[in-house]
Amino acid sequence: MKQVNPLLIMILALGVFGIITTEMGIIGVLPQVTQKFNISTAQAGWLVSIFALVVAISGPFLTLLVSGINRKVILLTAVLIFAISNIVYAFTTRFDVMLVFRILPAIFHPIFFSIALVTAAKLVPPEKSSKAVTKVFAGITVGFAFGVPLTSYLADKISLEAAFLFGAVVSMIAFVGILAWLPSMPVTEKMSYDQQLGILRKPQLWLTIATVIFIFAAMFSVYSYFAEYLGQVTHMNGSWISIMLMAFGIIMIFGNFLFGGFLHKSITKTVILYPLLYAVIYLFTYYLGSSFFPMAVIVFLWGTVHSGGLIVSQAWLTIEAKEAPEFGNSLFVSFSNLGITVGTFIGGWFISHLGIHQLMWSGITFSLLAFLLIMVKIKISKSNAEEVNVR
Repeated sequence: MKQVNPLLIMILALGVFGIITTEMGIIGVLPQVTQKFNISTAQAGWLVSIFALVVAISGPFLTLLVSGINRKVILLTAVLIFAISNIVYAFTTRFDVMLVFRILPAIFHPIFFSIALVTAAKLVPPEKSSKAVTKVFAGITVGFAFGVPLTSYLADKISLEAAFLFGAVVSMIAFVGILAWLPSMPVTEKMSYDQQLGILRKPQLWLTIATVIFIFAAMFSVYSYFAEYLGQVTHMNGSWISIMLMAFGIIMIFGNFLFGGFLHKSITKTVILYPLLYAVIYLFTYYLGSSFFPMAVIVFLWGTVHSGGLIVSQAWLTIEAKEAPEFGNSLFVSFSNLGITVGTFIGGWFISHLGIHQLMWSGITFSLLAFLLIMVKIKISKSNAEEVNVR
């Protein structure tokens, strides 16, 4: 294998960091956006929802369409689109133009993510592939920990333009790094669309997809209302909530590598235990959430476990989609976004009808549903293996 620059994996992670900063950073600057364009908060919210919707709907299909194109070309095109979009956000004076340039990067979001993970795995020896994927995944957690709050900080302390230009600079650095260090990666044996779509005929894949949806629903049915819970139940003030949000994001970086190590030792055991561990965290939160210092400790445990959901569910889906890894990763991106949407909606229902303290039972329910599906899939896999051995 040709020696590659060791910084290349980090450059791919930086590209993912830029994607998360572009996608989620808008949340922290919506007040400035409403002022700039003189629009309502609901209208500005379209900048968030339309991005997630496009990602969820388009991911697998667009990944199929570009499956025969040189991976280096695709990665370069994607980060360039993100850089250009952030520049447009900074200088446009028309909201409809900004909306269009939320759609364009959303189209390339799952493509870059899917191909970056596969590329990272191919750049290193097989025994190091899981660690390489974990490092690229770290771009997500670092994006939540630093990219999103830094975007908000720049908008507040300097200007909205500076906040968006930060995202553009990050993507351009990734562009230059990929251009300089990533070798050309033409697709020598392009899989047909039928071969890639063929994995959808596997019943166990759909069990895995449902598991991914439930895991992300478990994560985001509660996390989406993290600040409200700390304010209303724990009675933290705004400053403490900001500190907890930052701490949550930072500890996610540690959790990413912790669960990456667990997966390297045993994927099956890690996947089985993950939803149970999350349910335990929610139980602690439910019973101790009204106490300040216990809740502060729980936030650190919660952030550690939360980040594991990203890499655990991706690894679980990759096993079933190994015949078409890039298409499989795009399925992960799309259905994890669907899980976020479902979880946020159901979490909101719990708050409206049962009160915010009961929100934890939403997360516990989704965690147990994910555990149930995991055990069903394992049982089916064992039965199939026994039938093969008998034959």
